[in-house]
Amino acid sequence: MRSHLKRITVATLATIAMALTGQLLGVGAATAAPAPAAVRVLYYDASQAAEFVTAVHQGAANWNARVGNVRLERWTAGHPVDIRVYADNNWPRAYVNSLGSGTVYMGRQATVEGHNPTRIAAHELGHILGLPDRRTGVCSELMSGSSAGTSCTSAFPNAQEITKVNSLFTSGALVTAGWRQDGA
Repeated sequence: MRSHLKRITVATLATIAMALTGQLLGVGAATAAPAPAAVRVLYYDASQAAEFVTAVHQGAANWNARVGNVRLERWTAGHPVDIRVYADNNWPRAYVNSLGSGTVYMGRQATVEGHNPTRIAAHELGHILGLPDRRTGVCSELMSGSSAGTSCTSAFPNAQEITKVNSLFTSGALVTAGWRQDGA
């Protein structure tokens, strides 16, 4: 019995020593990349977005193409709805309940004035993803919204916006921003 326990102890110590040696030398399993953070999936329902449905899908796809910690998916039965999207005759706006949860209104007034619907959708989804309005007038900043003018059709987040959203969804931050009124 003693020799059996001795062999188990020696084997255990040898395993620990190999693991520690690997960590010290930077080899073996110790060099494996850390597991990526789990991607948070948010389901959006654009069934009430009328003529803006395609723009909403494209705006979501634009975010999905650039961020890695959150994914916007079309709602299907069996999943909770995180984001509801509607069309109305006012200016576009987002009501944010918490990070990743809220309601977007694709207001027709902005498109009547010539703003790009896909940029509007991506911008409003940006609010749900935790970003504020910037109103800088810079077209390459998605969150500059309508301040970039009607000639701006850029509907992708820039590097700073991507970094912020990835950071928010990595940290599990609780963002409750309340009501937002936008001009696209």
